[in-house]
Amino acid sequence: MVNEATRDMPGTRATLSEVAALANVSVATVSKVLNGRSGVSDETRSRIESLLEERNYNRRLSAQSTAPLIEVLCFEIDSPFAGAAISGIEHAAREQGIGIVLASAEESHLPGPGWVDGVLRRQPLGVILVAALLPDKDLARLRSRAIPIVMMDPYGAPATDAPSIGSADWNGGFLATQHLIQLGHKRIAIITGPESMMASTARLSGYRAALEAAGIAVRRDYIRPGTFHRDDGVVEGRELLSAAEPPTAIFASSDLQALGVYEAARSLGLRIPDDLSVVGYDDLAIAQWVGPTLTTVRVPLAEMAEQAMHLVLRLRDEPELAFSRVDMATSLVVRESSTAPRA
Repeated sequence: MVNEATRDMPGTRATLSEVAALANVSVATVSKVLNGRSGVSDETRSRIESLLEERNYNRRLSAQSTAPLIEVLCFEIDSPFAGAAISGIEHAAREQGIGIVLASAEESHLPGPGWVDGVLRRQPLGVILVAALLPDKDLARLRSRAIPIVMMDPYGAPATDAPSIGSADWNGGFLATQHLIQLGHKRIAIITGPESMMASTARLSGYRAALEAAGIAVRRDYIRPGTFHRDDGVVEGRELLSAAEPPTAIFASSDLQALGVYEAARSLGLRIPDDLSVVGYDDLAIAQWVGPTLTTVRVPLAEMAEQAMHLVLRLRDEPELAFSRVDMATSLVVRESSTAPRA
């Protein structure tokens, strides 16, 4: 019999049998939906999922019912940035005796079909999203099963109720631009990342702030769009360096973009740093492999991964923990690609 008080009070946590009664199905059918198993029609599954969310159902998982796994959903899994982030997560998980299940997000930053169902079947300790997104309905499905979610370097503005670990991107953009100003540069361009990414807009804001603080006008023609990829640096770098009044320094919003700027400069017969100073962002391993070695802003990916792992495990033990976002400090790493402009 359905508890009438529960029926009338949406904020009250419902039991499995109450959800089954409300949906007019068996407890076994609700259990199939909870665990992501097949054998339930789409219409019935949708009705049960809606009731689980409406009735604030939240499974209390025991240690025996969960697998010693962390699910990681990562955007552009084959990129150097993703590789560094995944390595950090795997290292932090291994120290805890936990394995990881890795999946790649699609171009939309969303998971592929069936990913959430797979997570529900595996019953992991938690989920870490690396520059990836989950639709609200999928977030609700995971939360109703008491599977905690942490975002690392979140794409876009993270939901206020989704704990996230990021880095101080405004400060990083300010440090990179300030460094070039202190070297004597006044014509400083930037190649940005996607407008939809908070990290990108924060780096651009830091760039603007550093120029304004130094009394240098922000030139629109020196702000070029990008997607954090090497091709941005090649295409936008050539455009900038072929202008009537080219910049003497370029701040690339990622190390991959900076490598593209290196190629653009080489193709135009310019030498780094003699003719052009370049500063990147991320401090990936490749920053030390190129010649000249790349001045860049260090993003503490290993530390971010460790914090994300620590937080997702803590949220499993303390599901009511109040937590929003932590931005970890960025720092400037000066190498050979930046120097004073020619007189």
